[in-house]
Amino acid sequence: MTNAINAFSNTEGYRYIAEKGLTAKLVENLSKQKSEPEWMLSTRLAALKEYENKPVPMWGADLSQIEWENIRYYLRPVDRPYKSWEEVPDEVRRVFDAIGVPEAEKEHLAGVSGQYDSEKIYGSLRKSLGQKGVVFLSMDEGLKEYPQIVKKYFGTVVPIGDNKLAALNAAVWSGGSFVYVPKGVKVGLPLQAYFRINAENAGQFERTLIVVEEGASVHYVEGCSAPSYNSASLHAAVVEVVVKAGASCRYTTIQNWYKNVYNLVTKRAVVESEGKMEWVDCNLGSRVTMKYPSCILK
Repeated sequence: MTNAINAFSNTEGYRYIAEKGLTAKLVENLSKQKSEPEWMLSTRLAALKEYENKPVPMWGADLSQIEWENIRYYLRPVDRPYKSWEEVPDEVRRVFDAIGVPEAEKEHLAGVSGQYDSEKIYGSLRKSLGQKGVVFLSMDEGLKEYPQIVKKYFGTVVPIGDNKLAALNAAVWSGGSFVYVPKGVKVGLPLQAYFRINAENAGQFERTLIVVEEGASVHYVEGCSAPSYNSASLHAAVVEVVVKAGASCRYTTIQNWYKNVYNLVTKRAVVESEGKMEWVDCNLGSRVTMKYPSCILK
């Protein structure tokens, strides 16, 4: 991604911009705006306590310059995700044009999803995959449409108290991808997501849950970017992948941040017998990248 891409930024017309800092009131308001079930609000508040009680990681890079209370933990650019490219506002289309979302559509990828700051703004899925039971939604949509699956797996691969950044994500997560592949279904083309931090002094806390049932397979690809600002932004994602017996998942991430982005993420997979999990990870440009990746064999 070029410097021209990183230069795009605009928060005019945002539907909601949270005050800076993290409080229980903000968490409650975020959950209320999303009309979440009570159990998710309880999970968020429990995670907030974990976050407050855990120290900032001392291993690896120096995080002392992060101004935690100067970050906006939730921004909503749109009221609802758009289903067609023509519906997306011009100022947002310019950004996603630059990073190739329309081209991805033209290449007939299995699915495409775009997230702008805290919320999904655009998404599509080929009808043929939907007819096979493949689900590719934002995590917010997944919670609404498949609450039992989300409740079953949320926080089971990466517990809310795993580390301070995972707890932060569990408290204020917004957006991310929910992927479900039924037993025996092979997704031949990649599901592709784009995440964009657009606002200054903002955090992006997408949460991704991928469940690949027995004998199924999928390739998930994500791209990330951010504009060039003078002050730091924070990216603290959590990815949970469940690979059932004999299933296969490849997770590819290509992240081209700017030098003022702290990229602090936790990614983990649980892999059952004869299952296969592949991680392909490329990170460019960020000020700091710290990850807690791993696989658990069952």
